[in-house]
Amino acid sequence: MGIFQQRTFQRGFGTFPLAGSEARKAIATAVEVGYRAFDTAQWYGNEVETGLAIAEAGIPLSDFLITTKVHPERMNAKSFIPSVRQSLSNLGVDCVDVLLLHWPPIDGDVVPSLKLLLEAKELGLARHIGVSNYTVAMLKTAIDVLGEPPVTNQVEFHPLLDQSRLLNGASDLGVPVSSYCSVARGRVFEFPEISEIGVKYGKLAAQVVLKWILQKGVSLNTMSTKSKNIRANFDIMNFELSNVDVARIDALNATNYRIVGKTDNAFVPEWD
Repeated sequence: MGIFQQRTFQRGFGTFPLAGSEARKAIATAVEVGYRAFDTAQWYGNEVETGLAIAEAGIPLSDFLITTKVHPERMNAKSFIPSVRQSLSNLGVDCVDVLLLHWPPIDGDVVPSLKLLLEAKELGLARHIGVSNYTVAMLKTAIDVLGEPPVTNQVEFHPLLDQSRLLNGASDLGVPVSSYCSVARGRVFEFPEISEIGVKYGKLAAQVVLKWILQKGVSLNTMSTKSKNIRANFDIMNFELSNVDVARIDALNATNYRIVGKTDNAFVPEWD
């Protein structure tokens, strides 16, 4: 079982686009609710706030799983390791639990950045290493370079996007998948099927979607600034969707709605 498949860390709290006091307050609430996995990135600009909020919780650091990601513009021999050291300083830790490559490089050659990622681990800067936004072909290369499967491939994952090819390919390679944009930035709530299923289980629409993701074998990264939503998003382990309801949600992927595309981010690869 991968680290993100362990029950404690299946439900992670994402921090994008939180900043300043809002970030610290939301993270503090998440810790209080029970979250122990937190996801940040150099690109987000909130590593300091994430580290401070966790430190102020009064809970042993060993109880947490902190993930950060290297900015794609720093994936070069000159900048990579110094940027990771800066991230550790920002977070107030000597070693980050999980270090990911945030995006593949524009030219598609993932080998150099993977070698730098492996170097960071060998230097003791990260306990686990992985990737984000990788295709199946890139995952195969990652395994060759790293000598083992990445600890995760974090990707956009929600009911409105068919990620079955990527999920199946990653599974065949032994690479766990974790999600971002888990509720499609709210667009899933436009579909009455989600609310109808929620009524059946006495759950909110968001809880139904998050449970669907978990039942796909994908770990979560969810974000909210509202205390009630932070609590609700965590409270999803006391029910199970039927196969019929899972299939009903599966059918929504015909929408083929993807949030992050090339028009938004030059580092976006040709998706599976």
